Amino acid sequence: MDIQYSIRSMKIMTTVIPQLLTAADFWLLPEYNLRRELVRGEVRESMPTGGKHGFVAANLITLLSMWAKSAKAGTIGTEAGFRLETDPDTVRSPDVYFFSQAKIPAGGVPEEFWNLAPDLAVEVVSPSKTANEIQEKVNEYLNAGTSLVWVIYPRTAQVAVYTPNGSFHILQSTDELTDPKLLPGFTCRVAELFA
Repeated sequence: MDIQYSIRSMKIMTTVIPQLLTAADFWLLPEYNLRRELVRGEVRESMPTGGKHGFVAANLITLLSMWAKSAKAGTIGTEAGFRLETDPDTVRSPDVYFFSQAKIPAGGVPEEFWNLAPDLAVEVVSPSKTANEIQEKVNEYLNAGTSLVWVIYPRTAQVAVYTPNGSFHILQSTDELTDPKLLPGFTCRVAELFA
């Protein structure tokens, strides 16, 4: 009695488990045209921002920089990486940030990512960003120790203001953008950001 064995082709499914990156690994990635952030060890990429986004961010940087320099209040910057969470690491880069003079490390501005949260983080919302993505960033900044988060909406000329105690309010174009505790002496009408 002959026994025939037939071998059928079998597909073997493999699951690729992505290796989570640390902030140090993320820092060493080669640069290229897409914007990147590290979220709980995984790289997220997005398209470069549009013209309106850059215009609004530049207006705010100019206004904050003039105030910070005259008041000797601290450091203003843009799009630097901040390690907000560890194990796994999260590195976010706000469109604009502020550090009070007292919070700047003794060694000054680091060459690599900041290892602390900014006092103020500002996100200018691009059309491609979802409400969930924006809220995720806001929560990460606040949980890491950021005192104030401004989310600027160019399409509606509004600014959402978030604080760690859970308060949240929307400023319209005629309202004043200010925070006497964190930014003493700084004030501008929301409309100035879009002018």
